[in-house]
Amino acid sequence: MADLLPFIEEAFSKDMTFKIPVTGTSMNPFLVEGRDYVIIKKPQFPLEVGDVPLYRRDNGVFVLHRVVDKTENGYVMCGDNQFILEKGVEDKHIIGVMCTVFRDGKTFNVDDKEYLDFKNKYVRNVKTRYPVRRLKYKLYRLRNGK
Repeated sequence: MADLLPFIEEAFSKDMTFKIPVTGTSMNPFLVEGRDYVIIKKPQFPLEVGDVPLYRRDNGVFVLHRVVDKTENGYVMCGDNQFILEKGVEDKHIIGVMCTVFRDGKTFNVDDKEYLDFKNKYVRNVKTRYPVRRLKYKLYRLRNGK
């Protein structure tokens, strides 16, 4: 991804977008590696809760996660398939923001009703993910005698 950064910045300087494949599992079930591609556009600050920015952590890792909160110290991020919150992501870390998803020949824009319903569900349940997963895990272990 670091090799693509100059091309992404050039595209943004020309008011163009950039298409990248989804990698990893942190945004499952909505974004799936090997199936989905996202279109990234130049960010408009400040970002809103529910936006999915592409950002670069201080350690150089590129991440595509959802904004789940905003604080005086920056954005709070979390993958849809995760429950640990990443705090302190600032505008300087943001490269672009997802505006479109390509999946199996279909296109989803971030202002489509289907996408907005999904986004609202995941933003709303971010604080209950960890307790719910722990409970499901304990019930599974009890049921299976482990």
